Amino acid sequence: MKELTVDATIENIAAVTAFVDELLEQLACPAKTRVQVNIAVDELFSNIAYYAYHPKTGTAAVRVEVTEDPLAVVITFIDNGVKYDPLAKADPNTALSAKEREMGGLGIYMVKKSMDDISYEYRDGQNILRIKKEI
Repeated sequence: MKELTVDATIENIAAVTAFVDELLEQLACPAKTRVQVNIAVDELFSNIAYYAYHPKTGTAAVRVEVTEDPLAVVITFIDNGVKYDPLAKADPNTALSAKEREMGGLGIYMVKKSMDDISYEYRDGQNILRIKKEI
C-alpha cells in the first residue's frame, strides 16, 4: 500500500493524479483503464478540495492498494471534513438535456459508472470513500 497526504486544494489535484498514475504505469495498466481511474481521482479529489473544509483548508489522504485475483487497484480517499456521502444523492437523469437537469452529481455518476466498486463510510470523524477498478 502507498499513501499520500496533501492539503485538500485544487492545486494538489495534479500531484494526487500523478501519484496514482505512477502505480498504474508500474502495473502496465491499459490506457483506457488509466484514463478512467485518472478521471475518477480528479473528480473525487476535487470534490474534497472544494467542499470538505470550505472555506478553510484541511488535509486528505489518498491510499493506493493493489489486489490480486482479479488484479485491481483500490484507491481510498480519507478526509476529516464535513460529513458527506456522495453516493447518497440520486443519479442524474441523463435522458434529460443539460438545461433540464439539476446542477451537480454528474461527476460522481461518471465515477460510479466507470469503476467496478465504490463505497463510502463515515468513521471516527472521517469521510472514507473507496473505489476499485479491475485491471
